[in-house]
Amino acid sequence: MERALRETWGNPSATHGPGRAARALLEESRASVMSALGAKSGALVFTSGGTEADNQALRGGARLGGRRGKHIISSAVEHDAVLKTLSKLSAQDFEVTLLPPDETGRIPLSAVEDALREDTVLISLMLVNNETGAINDIAGVRELLRKRESTALLHTDAVQAFCKLPFRPEGLGADLITLSAHKIGGPKGVGALWIREGLRLPPLLLGGGQEGALRSGTEAMPAIAGFGAAAKVASWKGADQAQAHYLRLRQVLAEALPEAQLVGRDSGSCAGHICSLSFPGARAEVLQNWLDREGICVSRGSACAKGRRSHVLTAMGLSPAVVDGSLRVSFSPENTEEEVLEFARITREALQRFFR
Repeated sequence: MERALRETWGNPSATHGPGRAARALLEESRASVMSALGAKSGALVFTSGGTEADNQALRGGARLGGRRGKHIISSAVEHDAVLKTLSKLSAQDFEVTLLPPDETGRIPLSAVEDALREDTVLISLMLVNNETGAINDIAGVRELLRKRESTALLHTDAVQAFCKLPFRPEGLGADLITLSAHKIGGPKGVGALWIREGLRLPPLLLGGGQEGALRSGTEAMPAIAGFGAAAKVASWKGADQAQAHYLRLRQVLAEALPEAQLVGRDSGSCAGHICSLSFPGARAEVLQNWLDREGICVSRGSACAKGRRSHVLTAMGLSPAVVDGSLRVSFSPENTEEEVLEFARITREALQRFFR
């Protein structure tokens, strides 16, 4: 990022020397993210983050299929970037079916099959839920579309799965994949949308035709360079080892804090790096504030929710006591078992102090 600011400061679209150097760094960063994704083909469009990538995928996919049909399938537990965009599309004559999750937080394939229609033009399902860690079977959805001979586009928000679960676009079968830099240790304010080869998506932003005319505007080179650098470190090749580490931390946490109710826990259907805990009868905001005072950072749900009651846990049919007593714990590769035990000790101390 410092090199992009100090040395390769040119406009990547310019043809002079500094511009060519910036272009080389841009394409080097794009290749790094593609490699970390494990993609052998397709296009990667840099965006301002996962939210813009979701918007581009949904708005573009809906426009592309709008002549064939007006039906879209998604779920009630998606990120607001998806849900609010779908709400806007609903106001533009698209019919949106939001599928409820099962008790593990996943969207059953049978529910997708029941909802699929001849006029379905787009399906958007998160790969890993950002609050519960539930893993959806995106490859299974692609197989279902093949079986039904459906031409619907398949989009997945893989922000919480990128470099954390070992997947490749070809094996996943999605047409559109949303990524974000800050979830893999890169800077905030930059993301990407992977688009399968041969799919001509309409642009979201118009202007100078940057990013293959799919995302106009001068590229944010320092942020993109940071994304590329983070992708080199957090490659998909290490995802298996990372998940083993996360699952071990989750096991330590469950054993050290038996007071906690693990939300949607099923080791075969949840990613290890996200753990949703509930302490029914307690108030999560009190626990969060106490932990924050002790230097431990957890959330009550998605950071974007800014403290509002979780729509994800509510959609799972959990009681208000469970929802209001829930904390989201996220593990990183640097977290240790000792830190997990310290978290459990301080949480138990807070429970005894405020809710005994």
